[in-house]
Amino acid sequence: MSDLPGTAKSLVEKGKGIFAADASPHTIGKKLMEAGIAGETEEDRRKYREVIFTTPGLEAFIGGIILHDESTRQKTDSGELFVELIKKSGIMPGVKVDGGTIDMDGFPGEKIAEGLDGLGKRLTEYVAWGAKFTKWRAVIAMGENIPTRECVKANALLLARFAAISQAAGLVPVVEPEVLMDGDHSIDVCQKATEMVGRMVFEALEDQRVDLAGMLYKPNMVVAGKDCSKQASVEEVAEKTVETMNKIVSVRVPGIVFLSGGQEAKIATARLNAIAKAGAGASWRWAFSFERALEGPVMANMEAAHKILLHRARMNSLASLGRYNEEEDK
Repeated sequence: MSDLPGTAKSLVEKGKGIFAADASPHTIGKKLMEAGIAGETEEDRRKYREVIFTTPGLEAFIGGIILHDESTRQKTDSGELFVELIKKSGIMPGVKVDGGTIDMDGFPGEKIAEGLDGLGKRLTEYVAWGAKFTKWRAVIAMGENIPTRECVKANALLLARFAAISQAAGLVPVVEPEVLMDGDHSIDVCQKATEMVGRMVFEALEDQRVDLAGMLYKPNMVVAGKDCSKQASVEEVAEKTVETMNKIVSVRVPGIVFLSGGQEAKIATARLNAIAKAGAGASWRWAFSFERALEGPVMANMEAAHKILLHRARMNSLASLGRYNEEEDK
């Protein structure tokens, strides 16, 4: 029988985080092409992923890597499955299992995720090759009169059902409700929405009998919308984020792994560091589950991909412990 609490703790053991390398083929292809890198075909994406996954030493700072279904079937040039390569390095492989978002009927501007149909069967396949955890992302848009409680409640239920089904399959669920940075809303508006979302998610998790000790929570940091004229300081982001997490997250949860969203890499790292300092003594681990804040700098300089990715992973590892020094981050 799977030790879900033990696996969850191992994913975020002191100084480690999760690399969210789970962008859809369309999304990763678009990002690669925007960076001047071939990304139109599956082979283009495979070559890029091979570079990323063969970074030596990544296991010192990364406890798990989230894959997209496409990546679970891809191999290195030598014919080794990526999942086997990752496992051999000592990193736990996981899978994004939501099917992306669609418009929520009757609720203009709001989204709901797909993917529950047939989830149990898909998880059986992932368990067979050694997956240890799963991830489901709910998108919470911000704007005039949104998010609505109805949309948040619907997404919370889907997150809770995903988590329950994952645990039944012996997999640790990473529960990700993302309050988007898109918009001109203030940090206080973000905090209010993040708290509402968190309360409803944890209520649903309890209702669905999810073992909170065998999951990880992946929220957004509490920040102002990217178009807001007043951007909060690193210290204010940390203060409001820690305050919000203390209100909504159960002490039974072993780790909070923040998403980076649209944040620039070094800013996300500095904010994580401030959060770890402000929240010192918390019952859970403060950690990271970044995509853009890890991969963005890599795409900007593929010739030094391994060096850059390892550096960013190390900086975020230090930040999760409150030991990040900007002078080292060159």
